[in-house]
Amino acid sequence: MNLTSVIIIGVLIAFVATAFIFLIKNIITPSKIDGIPKLIKDGRLQAAQRCAKSVITKNPRNFVAHYYLGKAYLKDEKPELAFIEYKTVNQNALFNGEIPEALFRKEMAELYQRFNQSGEALKEYLLLTKLEPNNPDNTFKAAEILEEQGNTKLAMGFYQKTLLLNKHNPKAYTSVGRLLLRAKNYKQAKQALEMSIKLNPESYENYYYLGKVCKETKELPTAVKLLEKAERSQEFRQKALVEKGVCLLMADQLEKAMDSFERAVANSKIPNSQETLFARYFLGICYEKNRKIEKAIEQWETVYKYNSKFKDVSSKLNQYKELETNDGIKEYLTSNNQQFLELCKTILLSGYNLQCQKSDITPYGCQILATEKKQETFLNAKQQFFLAQFYRSTETMEESQVRKLADTIKEKGYIKGLLFASSDFSHAAQVYADSRPLVLIPKNTLESLFIKAGI
Repeated sequence: MNLTSVIIIGVLIAFVATAFIFLIKNIITPSKIDGIPKLIKDGRLQAAQRCAKSVITKNPRNFVAHYYLGKAYLKDEKPELAFIEYKTVNQNALFNGEIPEALFRKEMAELYQRFNQSGEALKEYLLLTKLEPNNPDNTFKAAEILEEQGNTKLAMGFYQKTLLLNKHNPKAYTSVGRLLLRAKNYKQAKQALEMSIKLNPESYENYYYLGKVCKETKELPTAVKLLEKAERSQEFRQKALVEKGVCLLMADQLEKAMDSFERAVANSKIPNSQETLFARYFLGICYEKNRKIEKAIEQWETVYKYNSKFKDVSSKLNQYKELETNDGIKEYLTSNNQQFLELCKTILLSGYNLQCQKSDITPYGCQILATEKKQETFLNAKQQFFLAQFYRSTETMEESQVRKLADTIKEKGYIKGLLFASSDFSHAAQVYADSRPLVLIPKNTLESLFIKAGI
């Protein structure tokens, strides 16, 4: 055998050996990537990750391997690493059947949401609505993100589409009801929320929103009952207590309202949350109406500390600032009903020479029917009546209150009306009083009367 023949035989042997090795690796022995899904399924996550990395090392553009590596990371509770691999797949892969596209996009959307990229998550769910047009979960998820972004009109459309695909979805009815409540469409909101309760009576969120609907439509007893059901939920307890307190305040059930707001404050976990600030603000209103001004100020000061622009709390604190230096105003605002009546009688007598003939406590303060204090020689003269109303409020007195006094004077035939206020009068109120038998006594005049009366 010559040298040429030996060389030829050697080359043939080498070729056959190479072909055999290739067959062993790729046909007889399954490829590494084919075994990765089973490793993941069996919980052998470290082995799956090693196999996927090995494939990627040899071919960085093997996006199937990137997908399985990301999936293994997800199962291994390493979302940050999974997110990197999934983004690589999302940006580069052609979905030709090797990667289950619908499942991948659901997982991709969840990762985007997990890492606060809701806009990207929305894109995935919108793609899913085309991949799976009859799957209501995708339209519902898209609607939730749209609502979160403030696009309520489009969100409503997707919630309604969800209900077209699945009319037994209580969460979708809840969301529709919530958006309709926000839009002040109370009738339809009520219908949607009642349907959600019918489908899922244990969802206390529905009782909360339905309670708010009833509050807005002035069905206060029903609202209170619904909100009391919502209190059973830890998540909605504080919100429900605040709303219930507002309902009770609207119904003039002051003590019960106060109890509800106090419980809402006690249930606070975050001192500067909106619910806690609302609870403290309205608790202050209750204390104010109960003439516990120091306690009211304490609540409003706490609110101001966390949010100086919350409602009119800054204005309220400024209005009561004089309590620290003006004993007359303090006594006028904080005294009990009997003390307040005596104080008002003293002011009428010393300031206007009017003595009380009849007095009544009113929701706003008190009302006194008075006559002029005459000398003995004029005792037999016909008496003329003056009606004095005393308001204990820090809110500006409006024309409606002045008009009401004028109507009473005209109806009863009294000679004049006097309206005392611990605040100021609006311009409209002053204009209305100018041409009528009315005297408006604002806060600064009232203060001078305290001095004159020695208070």
